[in-house]
Amino acid sequence: MTVDTPRHVSSQAVDLTNCDREPIHQLGKVQSYGALIALSSDWIVQHASENLGEILGVSADDALGRPLHELIVSDAFDRIRRNLRVVELPDGVLRLFNVTMCASGRAFDVSVHGSDDMLVIEFEPKMSQSGRDVLAEVYPQIAALSRNRDLHALTRTAARALQELSGFDSVMVYQFQPDGSGKVVAETRSDGMAKYDGMMFPASDIPVQARALYKRSLLRLIADVNDPGTPITPGASLDGRPIDLSLAVTRAVSPIHIEYLRNMGVEASMSVSIMKDGDLWGLFACHHHSPRYIDYERRTAIEMFAHMFSYELSRFEDGQRKRAEHEASRLQTLLMGHMANGRPMAESLLAVSEDIRQVIPHDGLVLFENEEFNATGSVPSEGEFRSMARFLDRSIGSSVFQTDCLGKLVEPARDYATRTAGILAIPISKRPRDYLVLTRRQVEETVNWAGDPTKPAIVGPNGDRLTPRKSFEAWRETVTGRCAPWSPQELHAADRLRTVLLEVFLKVTDAANLERKRAQEQQQLLISELNHRVRNILNLMRGLLAQSRSSATTLEDFTANLDGRIQALARAHDQLTSEQFEPASLRDLITCEFAAYASGKTERVLIEGPDALIGSTAFTTMALVLHEMATNSIKYGALCDTGGRVHVKLREDSSGGMLIDWIERGGPPVTPPKRRGFGTMIIEGSIPHELKGDADISYKMTGVEAHFRLPSTVISQIVRQPGSAPAAPAPGAAVGDGALRLSGTGLVVEDSLIIAMDAAATLEDLGASEVKTHSSVSSALKWLETNRVDFALLDVNLGDEQSLPVAEALYAAGVPFVLATGYGATAELMETYPPCTIVQKPFSASSIEQAFKTAFAKLQQKND
Repeated sequence: MTVDTPRHVSSQAVDLTNCDREPIHQLGKVQSYGALIALSSDWIVQHASENLGEILGVSADDALGRPLHELIVSDAFDRIRRNLRVVELPDGVLRLFNVTMCASGRAFDVSVHGSDDMLVIEFEPKMSQSGRDVLAEVYPQIAALSRNRDLHALTRTAARALQELSGFDSVMVYQFQPDGSGKVVAETRSDGMAKYDGMMFPASDIPVQARALYKRSLLRLIADVNDPGTPITPGASLDGRPIDLSLAVTRAVSPIHIEYLRNMGVEASMSVSIMKDGDLWGLFACHHHSPRYIDYERRTAIEMFAHMFSYELSRFEDGQRKRAEHEASRLQTLLMGHMANGRPMAESLLAVSEDIRQVIPHDGLVLFENEEFNATGSVPSEGEFRSMARFLDRSIGSSVFQTDCLGKLVEPARDYATRTAGILAIPISKRPRDYLVLTRRQVEETVNWAGDPTKPAIVGPNGDRLTPRKSFEAWRETVTGRCAPWSPQELHAADRLRTVLLEVFLKVTDAANLERKRAQEQQQLLISELNHRVRNILNLMRGLLAQSRSSATTLEDFTANLDGRIQALARAHDQLTSEQFEPASLRDLITCEFAAYASGKTERVLIEGPDALIGSTAFTTMALVLHEMATNSIKYGALCDTGGRVHVKLREDSSGGMLIDWIERGGPPVTPPKRRGFGTMIIEGSIPHELKGDADISYKMTGVEAHFRLPSTVISQIVRQPGSAPAAPAPGAAVGDGALRLSGTGLVVEDSLIIAMDAAATLEDLGASEVKTHSSVSSALKWLETNRVDFALLDVNLGDEQSLPVAEALYAAGVPFVLATGYGATAELMETYPPCTIVQKPFSASSIEQAFKTAFAKLQQKND
């Protein structure tokens, strides 16, 4: 084992941030294998590397101040200008290969990008053509990636492929760790040895600003560590700023990094970024023991290979995630089974502790609920845990929290690290906070570092700063106080478990706590409702009796009119009660009235158009109106003889209401009534007075015509006839990749306070500036009257009501929303609600994010 001994020889503070502060993007030089010019917005050369004459045949002094078209041939100039659209993209780089730039006919590979207000063009002389197609070499290597079933095999295959494509002596796959350090997860070398495989490299080996550049410029070639580089002249602009070379492929190398490579015995290197979900997952680190140049076209093909590796890496991790989701679903079924038996949460969780362990391996389990401590396995004592719980209360949010070294965060935890070194804390309520905590014992581990990770500060040849270590031999460190780290798949399973506990157990617990109170209230509610309904019926019958008596001329008329109206109400009541007082069909009501009185004449009644489901109040009103219209038609109108017809046309208006056109043709000549009787008052006044709609009846010579409008407020649903209803879109995969970022104000309508607060927190985590919660349709609609909302999450069932009116209001306002339901995207639900995206309960942060990505994509398609 070799360990560098620190030698402190400077009084000035020297620490790891010295490397982080080095301006590696403003070194003012290029590597000698290429030349660079920087142009102003009017294509005049402002800067040029001093090797321009050697590379392009025009000296830097001659090029400065001249327009580009005077320096290169017109074909090359036109080709650059034609393709500049790529440069307008963020960090966009135009790549052109085998371009003839000068009259000599010499070919170049060209890179063009924007830097501040300048256009930077780099030229690399084209290497001699070998006759081999670079892409033809890449495709077989890409195909080999998809055949790997685990991460180790995938990274080893990628390392071997990149070595074959690049010809470097060694290729390492270097994965960044959560603390910024790096681990070599695969290595291939031409000497067949494994020098760094499995070793760790300190975070300071790749400074912060270098990692930032790796995310912007994905491939970096250092062809010769002994190349002094070529200065760019002038070194700065008129305002004193050096040119920003962040995206320059020929950018010179930091002296600190050159020193680092020399200490490793490396004379050429190439690094290729491995990106995953927009973050830097790791690097392909390629080293050579002699200078090595690879032309720009081959480097571009290698970069494409790295993109495909990133895709396969994401696909592999997605597969791991799906397996975790499958196990979590199985666990959910077990938990629901225990719930169905009425067991308390603590008893149920402890009963399935072993099943949880199969999904998320752990050594102990603690349920801290309502200040009660329940535990099994290797866990802290109750007093120790309460101290830990206070830390969790003040330090973590509503998401799953994990650490593999609890002692670093909670100092007393160092004393019981042998029992609990790391925790996975799952919040299962809002304040006062309750937790399900999984624990892991300490695991002693020997970590092999490629040199001392403390990286002692030494004054070196490049000034008073942190000098790269000179030893890269294995430096072993025994780590205690840590547990085995929690994997991303285990964290995902924990998030799913948290969702199950919130959605299933807590809702059932809330229901149990409220059951007795609701039972007490239910009896009084039923008595009050019975009184209300009986009084309404008595008042209605009294009104019918009085009005029928005043409009009748004989006792027989009075009896017939009263009996018909009572029967109409009875039939309407029968239809409502058959649907358990849910909204009932308007079409069925019309059919029912004709069937009751027009025996043998119903074939002369045509009803067409969409149906409408209307509530109980509107249904009673319409029963009386349609009864009067039907009996009038039979007594005096189109159905009083053998030739007439009645055409009832139902139409949806633009506001979501229902238009009813009643047209009679072919009956006897029509004469307007000589006086306004009770029946006429019902027809003309009931809908405007009671439903706030419209009614108009005309007694034309050709037949009676009546037009009614039912407002959308009394209509629960428009039901189109088969073949006429537009297909409701089913939830699908979100369009596009990348993480969702919400903005603006959100709305959550959910009758469970805990679930509502959890959903609001999730939307805030996704970027919402503010989220309002409501537990009922009325409060949500009232709030929407005076407030603007940008997106919403609606629970379908809100106690004894559904969120449909809120959904309809949002849809009418063009606000994207997501429905949450435990029944899935059933045909009935899709038909009832406006077109929307549905998320299955229990939902998680990732499923909510995916649902909103789909909802916003659908809204964009609709607007397009």
